[in-house]
Amino acid sequence: MQRIELDFIRRAQRSRWAGRVLLAVAIGLAGDMAFSYAGLLRSVKENESIVARAQPGKPPAAPASAEEVALARDTVERLALPWPKLFAALEAAASDQVALLAIEPDTKSGTVKISGDSKDYLAALGYVLNLSQADTLSHVQLVRHEVRQNDPQRPVSFSISAAWNEVKR
Repeated sequence: MQRIELDFIRRAQRSRWAGRVLLAVAIGLAGDMAFSYAGLLRSVKENESIVARAQPGKPPAAPASAEEVALARDTVERLALPWPKLFAALEAAASDQVALLAIEPDTKSGTVKISGDSKDYLAALGYVLNLSQADTLSHVQLVRHEVRQNDPQRPVSFSISAAWNEVKR
């Protein structure tokens, strides 16, 4: 019987070229990245100079006037109103004999003015009655009504004023 020698400690022979090839590939990639970075940096500098030439010393914006500030504040107050509840009340009071034309809130007084047309005076009064039953509105009043004589169907133009309960004064 022949003796078998097993050497578990000895390492296998590695190729000396594998490490050198990997090092050369890594150096090549690093060089390519450095070249790309330099090109991009040069491009950014060129674009910055183009932008600087396009807007030389742009003066700062003028401060807003008191009138512009007041208009902006009024717009913000109007946007902050609880519109969904008002629209729900208007839809609940809706009638096929009434067409709304305008809704104008007044945030300072907490009121809303509603303008529209109705088939006749009774339809306008019915709409006012339906609106007065909504929780969102109070003090609902028919402010103005006018029968349009020049129209053959003689519709009634009306305006309603109401206090908007949800508005914070």
